[in-house]
Formats: sequence, structure tokens, C-alpha cells
Amino acid sequence: MSENKDNQAQAAQSGDQTYTVQPGDTLSKISQHFYGDSGKHMDIYYANRDKIEDPDNIQVGQELTIPPAS
Repeated sequence: MSENKDNQAQAAQSGDQTYTVQPGDTLSKISQHFYGDSGKHMDIYYANRDKIEDPDNIQVGQELTIPPAS
């Protein structure tokens, strides 16, 4: 099984979703899409600290874990 499928399976078990960053995305835009609240962007950042060095600089094609709404 590939690493990507392993990550998706792990995310599904924990209630997390995955999202692939598209051109023009920001954590705030992604947060607005998933939670209806752009202010929860740091929830996404904290769930992806191992992948994101700077929350203001995400890369197109990055696969992010989207935690359940709190």
C-alpha cells in the first residue's frame, strides 16, 4: 500500500479528512471551505505542523490533514 493511501486510511480512522492544496489556496480559505470559519485556519496548521513550516506559505500539491470541526 502506498504512503498516500496509508495516510488516507489513517485520516479516515481518526475522523480527519485530507485536502490537496490548489493554486490560490490559503489556510484561511481552506478553513472557510471546511468549517465555514476562516478563523479556524490555525487548527489546520497545528494538524499539519510536520508538513508546514510557515502557515502563510503552503505549497500547491501539498496534502493536508483537515481535523474534525471543534
